[in-house]
Amino acid sequence: MNQISQPISAPGSARMRLAAFGVHVFTALGAGFALIAMLEAVREHWANMFGWLGVALIVDGIDGPIARKLDVVRLQPNWSGEVLDLVVDFVTYVFVPAYAITASGLLLPLAAPLLGIGVVVSGALYFADKRMKVSDNHFRGFPALWNAAAFYLFLLHWPPVWSSLGIAVLIVLTFAPFHTLHPVRVVRLRWLTLWLLAVWAGLAIYTLACDFNVGVPITAGLCFIAAYIVGSDAVIRRIKAFKA
Repeated sequence: MNQISQPISAPGSARMRLAAFGVHVFTALGAGFALIAMLEAVREHWANMFGWLGVALIVDGIDGPIARKLDVVRLQPNWSGEVLDLVVDFVTYVFVPAYAITASGLLLPLAAPLLGIGVVVSGALYFADKRMKVSDNHFRGFPALWNAAAFYLFLLHWPPVWSSLGIAVLIVLTFAPFHTLHPVRVVRLRWLTLWLLAVWAGLAIYTLACDFNVGVPITAGLCFIAAYIVGSDAVIRRIKAFKA
């Protein structure tokens, strides 16, 4: 049997340690928002589901900087923020979206449960892969962003055959040796990435407010930004190779 690790005493005042622990509670709230999103998904209130997943995404985006500012690792050494973050991310990025993908009726009926299983299994393996990120902070392969994949599934509303094929391709690409842009941590062209990310957020909020009933310009803009996130690294590398 594994030995139970002994708690580590942390330096700092009680107030500082309490504030640091509050950051962990804030991160864990993402799981609570995921539960609300799941309840909305069960009711087939898809736009509301994506809205709550968006709230969880905001929490995921700001808890890290707060944790570093409050020195949570030093003040709360008995709690692993990294593990907590992975647990919450799996629920919000993979599990709830996998349910939406499977239960949406947008896939082939026979393929939907199999593809749903493929989403959660590939997502779990990806989160356990220590090679998830490369040295320049790009993700390796399709980074289990199934919340985004589900969003585009509802947005594009392709015929079930094409939607099923698209999900299958993304499952395979989870293990492919290409790089996907991290919208915040990749330094190269960060200014452009952040501007496009802000535009994407605005377009996505508008799309949810309209319950996905948007015109071609909005859809085209969302698809262009997705293509930039997924394919910009490959394009830049090819340009550099050509110039060399």
